[in-house]
Amino acid sequence: MGLDHDGLSLPRTDVALAALRFAESIVNTAVFHHSVRTYLYGRRLGEQQGLRPGHDYDDQLLFLGSVLHDAGLSPQGNGDQRFEVDGADLAAEFLTQKGLPAAEVEVVWDAIALHTSDGIATRKRPEIALVSAGSRFDITGGPDPVPAAYVARVHAALPRLHVAPVLRDAVVAQTLANPGKIPLFSLPGELHRERTGSAWPTWEQLTRAATDWDDYDGYRSQASAAASTIDAKPGVGSVRT
Repeated sequence: MGLDHDGLSLPRTDVALAALRFAESIVNTAVFHHSVRTYLYGRRLGEQQGLRPGHDYDDQLLFLGSVLHDAGLSPQGNGDQRFEVDGADLAAEFLTQKGLPAAEVEVVWDAIALHTSDGIATRKRPEIALVSAGSRFDITGGPDPVPAAYVARVHAALPRLHVAPVLRDAVVAQTLANPGKIPLFSLPGELHRERTGSAWPTWEQLTRAATDWDDYDGYRSQASAAASTIDAKPGVGSVRT
């Protein structure tokens, strides 16, 4: 791939090379480039936070989580769950077959399953947090900056190939074919909603429809109760003459 120079080197262990070849064989080129860029950006963002590969985190696990994080968008990874979980399951199966210890497979599973979960992945160990940060940066360019010169080198080695709409269309193609892959308020669900124009149900609609427990009967919110108390006080909420 021409990346072993200019600060863009990749891990070269047997399992890392096997995962790289596997990812390249199951996803299209745009998604594959995105997956490798996720590692390069995740590693760089970690370095900018003072995290050292091989000291503060396992660089191989970061690479495995990155290069396989969109395996759920492949034909082989397309199951009945949201694509992040399907991809995590496929990656775990592959890495287990390659002899990766179960504890390390679990880290990679978490990194892949949580990579679109902003605010959750960032609280996890660096291998998980940096997969999420790297994939997010490659799609949105943020929130944390990476020097423009480094970005230019990465893009020269791994052209973008319209990856943002490619990813969107891959996710939506799955959700259109299988509504079971659309958890409410998830990234796949939001992309599906944007494409189809469908609306999310409200919290009350969801909770009323599920049971006959009558949670809402006679309920007054704290805000409503407080407003009523204020309005009832003399000189408050009315004009006195």
